[in-house]
Amino acid sequence: MRLLLLDLDTLRPDHLGCYGYARNTSPSIDWVAGEGTRFDHYYCSDAPCLPSRAALVSGQFGIRSGIIGHGGTVADMRLEGRRRAFRSTFYQHSLWSFIRRQGLRTASVSPFAERHSAWWFNAGFDELLNPGKGGMESAEEVTPWVVDWLERHGREDNWLLHVNYWDPHTPYRAPEEFGNPFADDPVPSWLTPEILAEHRRQPGGHGSREVNMWNAEVSPQYPRHLGEVRDLQDFRRMIDGYDCGVRYMDDHIGRLLNMLSEAGVLEDTAIIVTSDHGENLGELNCYGEHGTSDHVTHHIPMIIRWPGCRHGHADAGLHLNLDLGPTLADLCDAEPCPQWQGRSYAPALQTGSECGRGYAVLGQCCHGAMRSVRFGPWIYIRVYHDFYHLYPREMLFDVEADPHELHNLAAERPEVCDRAARLLLDWHDEMMSGMPDAVDPLWTVMREGGPHHSRGHLARYCERLEQTGREEHIVELKRRHPEEFGG
Repeated sequence: MRLLLLDLDTLRPDHLGCYGYARNTSPSIDWVAGEGTRFDHYYCSDAPCLPSRAALVSGQFGIRSGIIGHGGTVADMRLEGRRRAFRSTFYQHSLWSFIRRQGLRTASVSPFAERHSAWWFNAGFDELLNPGKGGMESAEEVTPWVVDWLERHGREDNWLLHVNYWDPHTPYRAPEEFGNPFADDPVPSWLTPEILAEHRRQPGGHGSREVNMWNAEVSPQYPRHLGEVRDLQDFRRMIDGYDCGVRYMDDHIGRLLNMLSEAGVLEDTAIIVTSDHGENLGELNCYGEHGTSDHVTHHIPMIIRWPGCRHGHADAGLHLNLDLGPTLADLCDAEPCPQWQGRSYAPALQTGSECGRGYAVLGQCCHGAMRSVRFGPWIYIRVYHDFYHLYPREMLFDVEADPHELHNLAAERPEVCDRAARLLLDWHDEMMSGMPDAVDPLWTVMREGGPHHSRGHLARYCERLEQTGREEHIVELKRRHPEEFGG
């Protein structure tokens, strides 16, 4: 068999045509969806980039693998210690190693391992092709590597090719000559002048007044990327910049599909389209970032076109990215790795059967420190570090009725919060009981001074709050984060 795995960084499902988006951002991806199964409620267990791909490749929640952050102790795989043999157990249960054991040649075109010093990501690949810019590549810098590999191996049998595009990731980078095919299209209407005005009064990393995380600086190298969102015209520029990245990338995906078709192998090639995480585009006053443990950041596309399986199907079950390994094992009639914590959803692909989870626990410890529970129509968010947004300790959203998370219902629905907190506690007990020498890495983050992208920034950020007329928030920020001021 042949398997093309398109790993598309920072891709929101609701900005793809096959998921109902009105703009024509994704004709190539939409074609794959029409030929396969689209999963509507698919989430990364741990966000953003590094923790998400760690969960995908290890088949484990971050609390188990140890990777839940972008820096400090929790950016590295948990050590096996004295139990480690000549080769680590991870080498055996890596997703890529599993696929190689099924007789496939494994190759990757991606800068990811170098970007995050995540060398474990390469375990199981026979061939590694790194475009060399650490995730700052644009599609025209990635595609030639893929084309070259397909020209050499595309007609052969039994291969996996992992392709990593970054164009929807900040800074939005579609070349200027690409233009703006969405200039006359409407933008999402949920953001009103009143909501934006409230956002501009609030503090927080990557807020509307600091899209560059802690300031409003812009780079002339990336004219599509804003420093702040001042009005709805700026919001349009942000949405257009993101959507242009999606469409530009999709055009390059179309080139790859055409190449497989011309080689006469497209019909028999399995294709997986997914992402590591979504992108806050104003939700929870987070702009151009993936900094919260919410529906928008964790919700990712998953589209699988698998020869012999259903075409044009939409699955409504709840699934996680770490479920991919067990699913591929089922599809290959192989035994899943015993270390994997995922659950197969192969029946959804084969027969359209419902096989989703009852609930899913999600986590984010790179910008803020949060865990959330997704169940029914709800997402419940428990905040341990607020990314300096002054979020309340508990948030609850009905994401079916309120997908942009405008109405926190925690105070109105305490019984739902109680149920979610019980699910979170039960999950936590299960995760911790299965680990020798167990330490919850979330508390390691807090002991080391907070999440990597927040740590050490508050004092200077308070100066910016004074300069921009938001000094009324400083007292509460200092109360919540005394460690940033030597307390």
